[in-house]
Amino acid sequence: MNHDNASPTVPFRTAEEAMAWITGLTSFGIRPGLDRIVRLMETFNHPQRRLKFIHVAGTNGKGSVCAYLTSVLRQCGYDVGTFTSPYLTSYSNRLQYNGHDIEDDVLVNLANRLKPVAEEMASGEWGSPTMFEVTTALALLYYGTVAYPDFVVWETGLGGRLDVTNIVTPLISVITNIGHDHMDVLGPTLEDITREKAGIIKAGVPVVTAVSQPEALRIVRETASERQATLYRLDGDYAFQPLEIAEDEQKFTFQGPFRAIQSLTVTMNGVHQLKNAATAVMTLEVLRQYYALILDDEDLATGLRNTTWAGRLEMVSRDPRILLDGAHNPEGMEALSIALRDVYKFDRLNVMTAMMPNKNHEQTLRHILPMVDTLVITEPDFHKKMNAADLAAVVDRLRSEFGRPRNVIVEPDWQRALELLLEASAESAPDVNTLNVITGTLYLIADVRSWLLHGTKSEKGW
Repeated sequence: MNHDNASPTVPFRTAEEAMAWITGLTSFGIRPGLDRIVRLMETFNHPQRRLKFIHVAGTNGKGSVCAYLTSVLRQCGYDVGTFTSPYLTSYSNRLQYNGHDIEDDVLVNLANRLKPVAEEMASGEWGSPTMFEVTTALALLYYGTVAYPDFVVWETGLGGRLDVTNIVTPLISVITNIGHDHMDVLGPTLEDITREKAGIIKAGVPVVTAVSQPEALRIVRETASERQATLYRLDGDYAFQPLEIAEDEQKFTFQGPFRAIQSLTVTMNGVHQLKNAATAVMTLEVLRQYYALILDDEDLATGLRNTTWAGRLEMVSRDPRILLDGAHNPEGMEALSIALRDVYKFDRLNVMTAMMPNKNHEQTLRHILPMVDTLVITEPDFHKKMNAADLAAVVDRLRSEFGRPRNVIVEPDWQRALELLLEASAESAPDVNTLNVITGTLYLIADVRSWLLHGTKSEKGW
C-alpha cells in the first residue's frame, strides 16, 4: 500500500497538535530494532535512498562533530540537513535545513502523512512506532520529499546497530568515541557499547573514528575489516596538535593521510573540541578525496571558526559568569573538569547539577567535586529524573573522601535552585572571581538555558 497521498481522518491543524501526538508516543519507550522504521519507509517509497548521509555515532562529541560538519558544508555552499538529538529548546531543533528549524506548516503536513500509517501499524502485529521512530521517519520524509539537501548530517539516537537511524546507507560513517553511557540498554562493558556503535559500519563505506581505548578500537577495527570498510583512526591515520589554547579560541594543526593543514581555529572551548574538530576535518577530507566534495581551505577555516553548539561549555552570562555544559557521564564530566582547569580563570567555583537515574553518578562526580566550593543539587523537570536527595547521598559519600565541596545545597525545584546558586555567587567579595557552572543532564541544561536566555521553559518530550 502506498500512503504517499493519504489524508488522515482528523488532520492536525497546528504544529503544537502534531508535536503533542509525536511526543505522546514517548509512552512506547525505546524499542531497539529496525523493523518498524523499515516498514514505515517502505510505505513512503524509501525516501532515504535519494539522500547522501554522513552518519555520526559515539558516546560524547556527536553533536559537536555534527555542528562542525554542518557549518563547513554550508560555508562551502552546500545545502545541508542536520538531524540531531536531543534538542535544547524546541522539538523542531532536531530537524534543521541550512541551520533553520523545520517550518511549522511542513511539520504539520508531514505529521498528517505519517499519522494514519502509524495508527495502522499500532493496530497490527508491529505495534505502535515509538516517538523516536516517528521523528526519524519525519526527518527522512522532510529531507527526501521536501527539502532535498545535498548532504544530511545524521546523528545516531542511541547506540548504533539497532538504532532507527541505521536504516540509511551513508557516504561515510563516524564514531566519535566510546564511553560509559546508556549501559542499561547497550550493555555493561566498553566492548558491549562499542559493538553497538560499530553497528553503523556498512559494507564498503569508509569510517572515521577518534575511539582511543585499545579494547574498543579493536572491535571497530575488526568490524571495519569484516565489512571491507576503510578505517581512518585518530593518532593512527590522522592527528592534531594544539598550537594555542585560550578562552573562546583554540588553534591546532591537522595531519591527515592526504595532506597537512598548518593552522585551524575553533571557538568552542575545551581540548576535547580539538579532537571533535579534527574528526570532522578527517571526515571532510575523505569526502573531498573520494566524493568530489569541493572544499576550499578558506571555507574549511571559516566554517570551523564559526561553529557553535548550544549547551556545551556555553557562557550564557558574563555578569554573573554562568557556564552551561551538558556533562552527563564520566567522560563528559572529565572533559568539563579539564576545561575548567586549563581554560577558565576563577577564584571560586559554584556548580548546580541534576542527573538522570540510569547514569554512572559516582564516577561522573569524582571528576568535578574536588574543585567545587558550593554545590547545588536539584532535579530536572522530567518524568524519569533522579531525586535530588538520592544524588545528595552519592555526593555525601564522596565528600567525606575529598573534603569538598565546602557547601552543599539540596533544592529539588530547579528554578529555586538557580536562585540559590546565584545568591551564593553574589555573597562573594567584589574582588573574588566566581564562576557558576550548570551541568549534568541535558534536560536540566535545556530548561536553564531557555530560562536565562528567553525567560521561558523548553519544550519536553525528546
